[in-house]
Amino acid sequence: MFMSVLDVSIVNVAIPSMQKDFGVTTDQIQWVSTAYSLALGVIVPASAWLGERLGLGRAYVVSLVFFGLGSALCGLAWDINSMIVFRILQAIPGGIIPVVALSMVYRLVPREKIGAAMGLYGLGIVFAPAVGPTLGGYLVEYVDWRLIFFINVPIGIIGAIAALVWLPLPKGSKGKRFDYLGFATVASGLFSLLLALSEGESWGWTSYPVLILFTVGALCLALFVVIELEVDEPMLNVRVFKYWAFTNSLILIAVLSVGLFGVLFFIPLFLQQTQGLGAFDTGLLLLPQALVMGVLMPVAGRIYDRFGPRWPAVIGLSILALGTWMLRDLSVDSSWSDLRWILMFRAIGMGLAMMPIMTGGISAVPPDQVSGASAFNNVTQRTAAAMGLAALTALLGSKEAQQLSDTGGMMGMMSGGSTSGAGAAAAASSAGASGGISPMFGQYMSYTQAQASSFVTALDNLMIVTTALTVVGVVLACFLRSGPAPKTGGPAVVEA
Repeated sequence: MFMSVLDVSIVNVAIPSMQKDFGVTTDQIQWVSTAYSLALGVIVPASAWLGERLGLGRAYVVSLVFFGLGSALCGLAWDINSMIVFRILQAIPGGIIPVVALSMVYRLVPREKIGAAMGLYGLGIVFAPAVGPTLGGYLVEYVDWRLIFFINVPIGIIGAIAALVWLPLPKGSKGKRFDYLGFATVASGLFSLLLALSEGESWGWTSYPVLILFTVGALCLALFVVIELEVDEPMLNVRVFKYWAFTNSLILIAVLSVGLFGVLFFIPLFLQQTQGLGAFDTGLLLLPQALVMGVLMPVAGRIYDRFGPRWPAVIGLSILALGTWMLRDLSVDSSWSDLRWILMFRAIGMGLAMMPIMTGGISAVPPDQVSGASAFNNVTQRTAAAMGLAALTALLGSKEAQQLSDTGGMMGMMSGGSTSGAGAAAAASSAGASGGISPMFGQYMSYTQAQASSFVTALDNLMIVTTALTVVGVVLACFLRSGPAPKTGGPAVVEA
């Protein structure tokens, strides 16, 4: 699970190096990430059916082996086209692993100990995206970008061997037919939405292609719900949404995903573009928050086993909201030390809240519907992260443009009110003659400072919006179950 999620964030650091080696444009190289995300959106809904058909243990081993093979092919890619094809091949098993792994946890672990197990499982969801930039930055800067793919090969081999030795590998059920209509509609809907979100900024959010993709996505997903309610053997049982605890947990997971990936995307951007920090140094600054989350995830799981999901979720989301509110005062001269401590404080909230929310939601679903619930869980994480990041990016862009326009207008007024054109030319000439900076360089410096200031101001507004969203999550968390799960004396679900 850790390896599967790590591969999403670690690749982003290597994008500039890949672009240089392949000699392609920015639009072309972005498809290395976009193709992977689109393939994940298509395959995740089918993962639950595949796990039942092959057997969870066998599906896990097969997907792990093929993920390692796909990673090796990515490391051997010779041009941009081969890399995109190999990334799609890598994404197919990469989308199966999280769903199957989560289902296996619930089929192997007694319910009274599920929190501790999910705390370890959660390392992949929260710790991997945070540590990815650090590891990726080191490999890209000091070794070779291809190693970010080759590193998956030995891990995949060791994981597959360990699974064959220790995990139960029963045969799957061959009675359930594949729901072709359901798969076609949900795959088309998710593909359309993810493509629109990925390309909305470059194509234009109000352009016809993006609007058509959003419309097609919404219609396909609506048709998927209708089909799944009518067929005898649905691909994903949408009736799990009648359990409010599960539905509430998905809403909260969406809030957490926006908060996690939004900060993981925009804070490195702030450090590199505004403060001139390198990729590896940026990763090192973000590493402590990843370590805090990694330590707290198992602890939060044990807290869940004893107290249930409500209080760790409420306390964790409250800390997360307060930490995000503290980020609203970022400036061009913000201290790296202060930023590191704020991010670590936020990480405490994220580490406390994530797994109790997810565990409490899936525990509310009947045991025979856990596979479908875990598929919805993974779809929600990835779609919410993509949608939230796209919305925040659009908001940041509009706020930055408005701030830059206002700053430019004020600078023009000050320039116009202070001296005439002839006077300004004479002053510039005098400055140049006396060894001062040239007017053109001075204008460039003024524009650069204004742009940095506008970006930071827009980022501060973004943190206020994210804080408000997290506060809504605190309110919803109050409706989660309180108290430990009932004891079962055996596995949560006994696999036949």
